Amino acid sequence: MTTEREMTQSSELHRRLTGRQLLMIGIGGAIGTGLFLGSSLAISHAGPSVIVAYVVCGLVALIIAFALAEMAVVHPVAGAFGTIAHAYIGPWAGFSLRWTYWAMQVIAIGGEVIAAGVYAQYWWPKMPLWLPVVMFSTLVLAVNAAAVRLFGEFEYWFAMIKVTAISVFVLIGFAVMIFGLPQRPATGISNLTSHGGFMPHGLAGLGTAMVFVLFSYIGTEVVSVTAAESENPERDVPKAARGMILRLILFYILAMIVVVTVVPWTVTAQGGSITASPFVKVFSFAGIPAAAGIMNFVVLTAALSSANANLYLTTRMMHSLAGHGYAPRWTGRLSQHGTPRNALSLSALGLLIAAILSWQSGSQAYVILFGISIFAAIVVWILILVTHTVFRVRRARLGLPASKVQLWGAPVTSGLAAVFLVAVLASTVFIEGLDPAWKFGVPFFAILLIVFKIVDSRTENHEGDDPLSSELRARGEV
Repeated sequence: MTTEREMTQSSELHRRLTGRQLLMIGIGGAIGTGLFLGSSLAISHAGPSVIVAYVVCGLVALIIAFALAEMAVVHPVAGAFGTIAHAYIGPWAGFSLRWTYWAMQVIAIGGEVIAAGVYAQYWWPKMPLWLPVVMFSTLVLAVNAAAVRLFGEFEYWFAMIKVTAISVFVLIGFAVMIFGLPQRPATGISNLTSHGGFMPHGLAGLGTAMVFVLFSYIGTEVVSVTAAESENPERDVPKAARGMILRLILFYILAMIVVVTVVPWTVTAQGGSITASPFVKVFSFAGIPAAAGIMNFVVLTAALSSANANLYLTTRMMHSLAGHGYAPRWTGRLSQHGTPRNALSLSALGLLIAAILSWQSGSQAYVILFGISIFAAIVVWILILVTHTVFRVRRARLGLPASKVQLWGAPVTSGLAAVFLVAVLASTVFIEGLDPAWKFGVPFFAILLIVFKIVDSRTENHEGDDPLSSELRARGEV
């Protein structure tokens, strides 16, 4: 018969991720196709002022990252912010936050793999979409099923391709702006104020762009999830969070400066395909041969990297839910390499959805799922900030030591970030094409809370791996 000690060891994640892997996993999870292709949509609303949108959303992402780091350093547990919400706010919060995040990322995985399949068709247009989708799904499943250190190394190099591409893009862009090219004079900064001015659609246009820019930063919370498998979470998590966000802000802002300066924003706003990508337009302007082909490879790796990191996230969330009895117990078991392969098989639902939708391309189901994903992503960030506030208040009341990492200016900074997120969420009602966010997002949460009531009443293990209770017991206060 399996002893309690053996069961605990069989479900405890292995600490094998290094600091450099944490940093690149965070960058890899955040930089997806949204920056390379989706940025054109934000530019169409804000014009050159999209730079401001990336600065503001970057600051909000920085606040989220430090709020997570502050909590993860104290409690480097599986399930990260979901498990911490369970401990400090209550089981309903942990259940809702983790299942919402799981569903959101499952949808994102499907979208990224479908996108990767579309990019592969750029070179082989007659190839049926389902074929590359199945091939890429198999690849990310194999990587996630391997030992966590192998996953970390794979993601490190995938993310490195994106970072290198953006760095080269920025260097070429500034060279074109300042020095010009042999057959092209320097562009200067005139495009920032031409074609309707810096803010051609006013504050309303800038506000509308925020929702699209914000999603460029979604995924940065991955660093807190890796805390349970970090070799040294107290040192590496805050370092990775700070380095990741600052690099993302720098990459995004510099890249957007290049995009709206080198080429008129009225041209870069016309997205929709690889050849219409703002990045391709700048490379083409610089006279780089095969610009579209090079960018297609970069965006393909970006999609696969993002899908790979998101699958990691969903697997760990499922593993954490199993620990509290809110997911099938078998999803909490680990392989001999320390990978929750059972949770991985369930989290592969997004890949299955992608395969089905790629086979039946006329289906509208993905539009509905994307609406839920948009709604869920912002709600998750809001709940993270709420959890952080309760975390600080309860630890102070219980006389527990503060975290060695502190979010500067909290609760003012976290409060302002929460208000901003609520405003962005409300704006989706008025943005064409995003109406599924509320239409399907609210019913989704209502159903989730009903399911919680049913599952919670039948669950024997309400405590699970409660990091706060464990800490209090260790201090002899429980």
